[in-house]
Amino acid sequence: VQLQASGGGMVQAGGSLRLSCAASARTLAMGWFRQAPGKEREFVAAISRTGEYSVCADSVKGRCTISRDNAKNTVDLEMSSLKPKDTAVYYCGSGRIYYGDSYSYTTGTFDYWGQGTLVTVSS
Repeated sequence: VQLQASGGGMVQAGGSLRLSCAASARTLAMGWFRQAPGKEREFVAAISRTGEYSVCADSVKGRCTISRDNAKNTVDLEMSSLKPKDTAVYYCGSGRIYYGDSYSYTTGTFDYWGQGTLVTVSS
């Protein structure tokens, strides 16, 4: 599966952004991670195959919505009330299983990754 993330850019603090991930084929669980300069890649959100279940990380909870359109093989991440600390390269990933909202998602949870899209939040 090939994944293509898009939608990144520069946003002012307090603004919102919608990222999209297009898959080359049908996917199962999907997720978004981000990696800020000098930091490890961290979990942002995940969604089940059907889209019925989803979870956002505590660091973005209340500001994050993940959704998918299986007819188009796309997964979107919407983030609002953006903060400078949200600045990072955002990666979408595809995995086999959605483990629920209490699971500690890691990069190992997902098998395929897109190339990333940069989000810069200015103060």
